[in-house]
Amino acid sequence: MCANEGYSFRAIPSLLALVLSVQCGVAFSVAGQVNTCEANGSIYYVGEWYFLDSDHCTQCECTVEGSACARTECTSLPAACIHVSHYPTDCCPRCEKIGCEYRGEVYELGQSFQPSACEQCTCDSDGIARCLVADCAPPPCVNPVYPKGRCCPECREGPNCYTDTSRNHVIPGGEAVWVDSCTKCRCHDGQDAGYWEGNRVATCARVRDCRPEDRHQHN
Repeated sequence: MCANEGYSFRAIPSLLALVLSVQCGVAFSVAGQVNTCEANGSIYYVGEWYFLDSDHCTQCECTVEGSACARTECTSLPAACIHVSHYPTDCCPRCEKIGCEYRGEVYELGQSFQPSACEQCTCDSDGIARCLVADCAPPPCVNPVYPKGRCCPECREGPNCYTDTSRNHVIPGGEAVWVDSCTKCRCHDGQDAGYWEGNRVATCARVRDCRPEDRHQHN
């Protein structure tokens, strides 16, 4: 019973007219409200959601007041992401593979690496690099060198120490040394217990009643 079948809405109560209008596909609006939205070259009904073809990050809902749209903000990718994909139909890029970031470098999961001569590291499955640092013995000298590619310092000149806290005079370790005509000093050597545990100054003894001008000769 539609209008094109010879019926007139003028003689039908308002509720029946409303039902017939829906059955016959007749569009209507009430007080400025809409029942469809047009976008992407398509028609959407109230309550339908859709993404804009021109921007896959913008999602809209068709409401009685028109399209209500909001743009999706992409979350930042993990710093240790080592493979990123961005599909044309996706709003945001995807992280396809996670690794470990360590001092600005990225490593694959399970990879072992040596960022320095003193460190041995592994990229664990949780994306965290865990490292073991070499435990070097204290060098038996006050002037160690650090050879390239070697972890621990070396004493090129052998064991030595300072004669006093001024640290101006260095003497070799192992034997007593006359640092002046009245003063005899000796460094700790590698056989001494607790060697170099903060002890960088020689043990010195001064000859009693000695005057430097006497210039004693010592063996």
